[in-house]
Amino acid sequence: MDREYQPLPIRELGADAGFRRPLQPQSPRVTAESPAAQVMTDLTRVAPATIRPQAPLAGANQFMITRGVRLLLVTDDHENVLGIITATDILSERPMRAAIDRGLRRDELTVADVMTPAEQVEVIAYADIEGARVGHVLETLRRAERQHALAVDFDEIPSRRPLELPARRTMVRGIFSISQIARQLGVAVPTGGEVARTFSEIESAIK
Repeated sequence: MDREYQPLPIRELGADAGFRRPLQPQSPRVTAESPAAQVMTDLTRVAPATIRPQAPLAGANQFMITRGVRLLLVTDDHENVLGIITATDILSERPMRAAIDRGLRRDELTVADVMTPAEQVEVIAYADIEGARVGHVLETLRRAERQHALAVDFDEIPSRRPLELPARRTMVRGIFSISQIARQLGVAVPTGGEVARTFSEIESAIK
């Protein structure tokens, strides 16, 4: 090196050190008439919580607790979305049924045994979100009896052949969570996250 650099001062970390976290903007308070995008976790701004299908089911539950989420995208090594798994899935009878069907103990189950495959996951087009209101999202979740919904947009894959139309790859753009919407509405989320009770609390708050 042409320039002579001096070493920086070094000190011991110490036993009581913490660490910084990315600054998360406070979620705005909303009403049923607020733009739907205000209650969506936008994956172009926030990295999603993902897990591999071969991960132990118990590990998925702990990972959700650590990340403070109730839904994980299940992905492969190439970041293709294989499905989703939610806290409701893990706490329901689904693991017990999967263990019986596969002849396994519960602690032997993996995420793949309990997740909802991508082919069975219903989604909302992001183009429909852009002009929608929070009330539209709430009604969509209520009718589907779901706590979460995925919003998707599309990447165009250029064609390698002349005159052939480009293909489209579906991309998960955002995640709606009934508990997140409730918090932004100023509604306390019932312990256990019961869907019917959560919707009841929300309906009472927005009337």
